[in-house]
Amino acid sequence: MTNPLTDPYLVLSKVYQDGKYLKQSLAETPIEFLNKPRTVKICYGVLEKDSYLSEIISHNAQKPPKSAIRLILKIALYMLEFMDKHGYMVVDNAVTLVKKLGKDGASGFVNAFLRSYSLPPAPKNADEKIAFETSSPLWLVRKLKRSYKSEAAEILSAPSHGVCVRFVHGAENYLDRPHEITPFENVYIFKNFTRDMNFENGSYTFQSVGSVAICATVKPCPKLLDACAAPGGKSVLLSSKCGEVHSCEIHEHRLALIEAYKQRMGVKNLTARLADSSEFIPEYEGAFDAVLCDAPCSGTGVINENPDIKLFRKEEDIAELSALQLKILNNCSRYLKSGGRLYYSTCSVLPEENDSVVYNFLQSVNGFKLCEAVSPLPHRKTKFGLQFLPHISLGAGFFISVLEKQ
Repeated sequence: MTNPLTDPYLVLSKVYQDGKYLKQSLAETPIEFLNKPRTVKICYGVLEKDSYLSEIISHNAQKPPKSAIRLILKIALYMLEFMDKHGYMVVDNAVTLVKKLGKDGASGFVNAFLRSYSLPPAPKNADEKIAFETSSPLWLVRKLKRSYKSEAAEILSAPSHGVCVRFVHGAENYLDRPHEITPFENVYIFKNFTRDMNFENGSYTFQSVGSVAICATVKPCPKLLDACAAPGGKSVLLSSKCGEVHSCEIHEHRLALIEAYKQRMGVKNLTARLADSSEFIPEYEGAFDAVLCDAPCSGTGVINENPDIKLFRKEEDIAELSALQLKILNNCSRYLKSGGRLYYSTCSVLPEENDSVVYNFLQSVNGFKLCEAVSPLPHRKTKFGLQFLPHISLGAGFFISVLEKQ
C-alpha cells in the first residue's frame, strides 16, 4: 500500500505547479486503485480549502515554505483538520514523503510544524470572514455580496449534491441506491455512482442538473446550432428533440470528446465541426431555427464541483470573459432565421457575465426581443433570464436567457 499522501501529491502537483485542471490531472495520473476514493476526496478537499490551508501555513511559518513542502503541508493539514485522521500517521507519512522526494533538510520542519501548529483566528471584517470560512477569493466574495447580499456565504458554501445521472432507459435498475429526485424525467442525483457497462452502451450518461435545465428551456425545432458544444452533453440531449444538431468547438481535442459522446449515445443527427463561434461562418448565416450559446465563463456557479476554479480564476478575467461572451452572442445571432430563438447560458453566478451581457447585446443588435424562460428547477428570475443558484437549485449555478429574432 502506498503512502496515503503520495498519490494526492502527484495529482495536485500538476494542478499547483503545471496549472492543469484537477479532473485532467486525476485522469492522467496513475493512482492506487483500491484507495482511489480517498485520493479523490483529498485532492478535491485540498483545493476546496486551499485559502484556509494557506492561512494556517502563513500563521505558523516564519517564512513561506517552498512549493513542494507547502503542498505536502496542505495535504497533511486537510487530513488532520477535515478527515479526522490520526495525527501520528499523517505526520509520519508526510515526513516520509518529504524524504522520498529528496528534501531531507525540510523533514524536521514538516515534523515540527504538523505537531505544533495552531489555527489562525477568523478575521473580524465581514467580507474577509466569509472568504476565510468558505476558503474563497476575497474579490469573489465582494462581487457576490453586491449581487446577493446575505446569500453570498450560502452560495459559496453550497455543497455538491452528488453525481447527476441522466438515463435513456433502465433507470429502475439503479433506484434502489440512495438518490435524490430532480424535476426532470429520468434524471437523478446519487450520493455515489460507479459506472458500469450500461454507461458504455448509452443506457445513461453523467450530466449536471444545471445542464439538463438549460436544455429543458430549448423548444423543439428542425435545426439547432450548439455554438460552444464540448464535451457534448447538451448537443446529445438536444438531438432528441431537434431534427438536426450542429455543434461547434474551437479546440480539436475537445471536438473529439463530442464525437466520442455522440458515438457512445448512438446519436445520428448530430454533426460536429472545428470552429470558433466568435468568428463569422458565412454558410451559417440565417440557417438555424435555434442557436444555443453556452458561452465560456468563469465557472463560478460550479465551484462545488470544480474547486480548482478558486485557484485559477482571477478578478480581471471577468471583464475579458464578458467581452468574449458578447462577441459570441453578437456573431451567433446572425445565424438565426426570422422567428428563430437565441439561447444564452453560462455556469456563472455573476451578473457581469449574465444579465449585463444580454443587456449589452440588446443595446447593440436590433431585431431581438426577450422571451420568458421557464424551468421546474428552483431559480431566481432576473431582468433578462433565470439564475440557478447552488444553494437553491440542487447545487447548480447556471444562467439562461431566451431571445427571439423578429
